Amino acid sequence: MNFSRTWAIARKEWFHIFRDWRSLGLVILMPVLLMLLFGYAVTLDVKKVPMAVLDRNKSQESLSFIHRFSASPYFNLRFFVQDEKEVKRLIDRGEVKMGLVLPWDFSKMIKAGRKATVQVLLDGSDSNTANIILTYVQGVTREYNLEKTFLKIERLGGQKLKPPIEGRPRIWFNEELESKNYFIPGLVAVIMSIIGVLLTGQVIVRSGSRVRWNFSSPLRFEKRN
Repeated sequence: MNFSRTWAIARKEWFHIFRDWRSLGLVILMPVLLMLLFGYAVTLDVKKVPMAVLDRNKSQESLSFIHRFSASPYFNLRFFVQDEKEVKRLIDRGEVKMGLVLPWDFSKMIKAGRKATVQVLLDGSDSNTANIILTYVQGVTREYNLEKTFLKIERLGGQKLKPPIEGRPRIWFNEELESKNYFIPGLVAVIMSIIGVLLTGQVIVRSGSRVRWNFSSPLRFEKRN
């Protein structure tokens, strides 16, 4: 490897980049644009899910259950509707991602210690988002069931129960679980590789455009015996 030739080529390309504003924009502006586009426009977080509620019971128990969704950072209660058709209409229009339907006998079943059925309607056009929303709903419902179970045991004269295992998760380096915090560092290597390929292709095209072909002299064939 001849270092003097390598240095000459590198020096030539360096001066050419500063003479050609398009190459300079490709080197500087393109990585910044890709970083902003992929880092902030593309996100995997599912928060503030718009939802509509059909509360047929309209009791203190049903309002307490609905409040658990409205108080959560993962849900955004936008509409109180009057019938199930309106919930489906809002989902079809894309105004909400989830519909929560509470039956007429919700509070009656809860006070009787029986299982109450709650209907959840999800927008399944994006299966990944729908699965995440369903996980959030199951988490809220699980906490509500545990609270009601403990209150029922206390009313029956039992002692206040404490779960045998109390989980206290601690997350390092990304406490808020923001996808961009672990998504952006990996983009640096990807963007650099993309820019490297684009610059290499540009150099090849620029070098090829300088080659001149001369076809002025025709080919001659001689026949030998």
